[in-house]
Amino acid sequence: MVLFLTSSPMGHYRSPEPPDFTGLDPANGLVREVKRYWKEDSACLLISAFPEEYTLNAGMRRDFERILRETGLSVRRMDLCDRRNGRQITEKLQEYDMVFLGGGHVPTENAFFREIGLREAFAGWKGIVMGISAGSMNCAELVYAQPEMPGEAVDPAYRRFIRGLGLTDCNILPHYQAVKDDRVDGLRLMEDITCPDSIGHRFYAIPDGSYFLQTEDRKEIRGEAYLISEGAIRKISGAGDVYPL
Repeated sequence: MVLFLTSSPMGHYRSPEPPDFTGLDPANGLVREVKRYWKEDSACLLISAFPEEYTLNAGMRRDFERILRETGLSVRRMDLCDRRNGRQITEKLQEYDMVFLGGGHVPTENAFFREIGLREAFAGWKGIVMGISAGSMNCAELVYAQPEMPGEAVDPAYRRFIRGLGLTDCNILPHYQAVKDDRVDGLRLMEDITCPDSIGHRFYAIPDGSYFLQTEDRKEIRGEAYLISEGAIRKISGAGDVYPL
């Protein structure tokens, strides 16, 4: 399996400006690396983080197929997985060469992945997985579900660590450039929530344009990244850098 864990490979989160590229974001060699592993006429699948938003999901499926074609990638078909067909899709996952894990609310997506048995379906699967935002976060063995919705940071029943897909042991936190100054329930997202939660853990915060790449023989972050661990944040790489893990 080749694993791309991205923040936002199709435009910058919360940015009012349209992207200055078409297709996938070429920053930090993403397009080059995807093409390295791409299979001609790939059968592709988008697994939505919004299981019951059927109209939204249909639009995303069209957008994802268009973006792949604009990147110059050969696509035989682009299918969609949501609550209408989740179990049927995972039972035939071997038919697909490439899987997108969409962005959204981490615990909601995580619950849907469990519902359709996605972790088990990925066992022994060969192909490309590209996580986007929450989809990237849910690829970890132990997912850090960083609070983001009102009430989550102060709810003692909210589970900040949950079992993920087990595709990697790395925890990616996306959209760092956009969310680093956010507040949730009056608390600073990074300083008051994430840093204390990082005791005994390692989180890799990446801005849009950076990504994590894992293959059989390498594991690295491409582009700007920050390590959040033992209560502190430090920059570990810059734009254009390759940071081996």
